[in-house]
Amino acid sequence: MARWRALRRGAGAVAAAVAAAVALGTVTPAAAAGGRGAHGATRTAMAELVHGQDLPGAIAGAREDGAGWTTAVGVADTATGRPRSPRERFRIGSVTKTFTATVVLQLRAEGRLGLDDPVERWLPGVVRGNGNLGAAITVRQLLGHTSGLFSFDEDPEMIRLLAGPDFLAHRYDTYRPEDLVRTALAHPPLFPAGTSRSYSNTNYLLAGMIIAEVTGRPYGEEIERRILRPLGLTSTSLPGTAAGLPHPHALGYSKLFGGSPAPLETTRLNPSWAGAAGEMISTTADLTRFHSALMRGQLLPRAELDEMLPAAGGPGLGIGSVTLGCGITVWGHTGGIHGSTTVSLTTRDGRHAFALNVNADWLEHERPVAEAEFCG
Repeated sequence: MARWRALRRGAGAVAAAVAAAVALGTVTPAAAAGGRGAHGATRTAMAELVHGQDLPGAIAGAREDGAGWTTAVGVADTATGRPRSPRERFRIGSVTKTFTATVVLQLRAEGRLGLDDPVERWLPGVVRGNGNLGAAITVRQLLGHTSGLFSFDEDPEMIRLLAGPDFLAHRYDTYRPEDLVRTALAHPPLFPAGTSRSYSNTNYLLAGMIIAEVTGRPYGEEIERRILRPLGLTSTSLPGTAAGLPHPHALGYSKLFGGSPAPLETTRLNPSWAGAAGEMISTTADLTRFHSALMRGQLLPRAELDEMLPAAGGPGLGIGSVTLGCGITVWGHTGGIHGSTTVSLTTRDGRHAFALNVNADWLEHERPVAEAEFCG
């Protein structure tokens, strides 16, 4: 099942994957403003990434001390050669988890739930069967991937529907989180809750369901109300069951996580299967603004931000960290979904944030781009 794990990149997996596709391109800077001069090392690393991994294209944006910078490499459409644009919107996959976790921690700050509340308290009867027990799993364990719950997308039938040729016939199917959770619960837990860690999209479907139970509103409405509107993230959205991407956008190319030897165009799809674990759409400008605001304490009080961030390099709640070769530690998340791979990172003080998107889902070895941006 290794082919499918590329879709489920964990928090802080900066050295993991960023995908490869088809065409070469030239670096086209846009709005070169702010620190690090022209970000020349980042431009070079992006060009090498696209050329070396046979990707269609990549875009990136940085925010340093409030000043923005963007650039693009390669093509948005391999048939026409249309170049990528830094203004494009794209699917961010599991970077969605940081938004979901932030809302849960806001609810904790408001005294409306506790991180050590059992899942059973908020979703009675939902997590039961085959050794799975919601009374023994906490909200904290969901957010930190220590619940032991099987990831629904590792189920053989879900792999068939989402990570192989059958995806093309099912790309517009609608999935309910309750049904996907039941798919996960058909499998026994991987380990007793709290004794180990295994990345599971089931955890964040349940987190979204808990947000709805606590607030009386869908998790997407809470993300919009609590994060997108206050920060002015007007290019970020939760599409629900809508298959299209807002303009401008690149075409997305997928090898179906090992299910197809050649890239397939998979731009339009119903992301309901990803839900609170990975459905969102954004831009590099919005992602850098979000992560900078998060680290600066604009979204969470100090106590909740401390809960969220991993201690001593350990797993965080919806976020992770990695120390680069120059000694700088960056925090963030990676995300992959059909035809799109995203990396969004920031320094702990929020002064330097960076986001990268590739319009393909088989990227590997994106770390040199992060090293170039943060280490120069």
